Amino acid sequence: IKNRFDVDTVPHLICGGFAKEETENALIDLHFLGIDNVLALRGDPIKSEGQFQPHPDGHRYASDLIKQVAELNHGRYHDHDEQYQPAGAEPVLCTDFCIGTAGYPEKHFEAPNLGSDIRFLKEKVDRGADYIVTQMFFDNEEFFKFEKHCRDAGITVPIIPGLKPLTTKNQLTALPRAFFLNLPEALTEAIHAAKDNAAAREVGIEWCLNQSRELMAHGVPCLHYYSMGKSEAIRRVAAGLF
Repeated sequence: IKNRFDVDTVPHLICGGFAKEETENALIDLHFLGIDNVLALRGDPIKSEGQFQPHPDGHRYASDLIKQVAELNHGRYHDHDEQYQPAGAEPVLCTDFCIGTAGYPEKHFEAPNLGSDIRFLKEKVDRGADYIVTQMFFDNEEFFKFEKHCRDAGITVPIIPGLKPLTTKNQLTALPRAFFLNLPEALTEAIHAAKDNAAAREVGIEWCLNQSRELMAHGVPCLHYYSMGKSEAIRRVAAGLF
């Protein structure tokens, strides 16, 4: 995508299933390919395991993964020995990744409360995250409150809101169940009143448009849309905005 269409891409890095050395090798490959943006995530647990289980030689938390990427930006490798630098050795390769991380306006489902979640987010930023992309939300007030909590906690990096237009009636139950989020009553009632999925899609697109306009007026750095493999509704949102 980057080489053919000259569009910046953001590969997602996850902790699950990867040893630190494998992560390092992937980062070096990305660097040589000219990719300089990554999104560092813990990743979801395997359904059969219930709880997240890290690779024996991998990372348990996204903050640790972020630290590894940031260390590589400074030329410090997984097996780096700061006490040993051969005379005349070639300078080590320093990558230049811009590191993104995830934020949760309605808190991560494993966090006991929003305050704790913000502290975990601050740790990720302190370890090297350059920006935050939020989980999808459907009530802008949740984002505004989250943003204020972040700023009050000393988080100064850009916070990019994540949005998704509802496109089917069954997403009223599927999305809250999968992503642990709330849907505003007004949106819920409008989707329930829609006679079919086509009508529900129109409601979802209009709702997302209104969210987008308000967020842009608020001054967010940009908007992130979750397509989940289906882009038509997002194309319509973009056409309505621009």
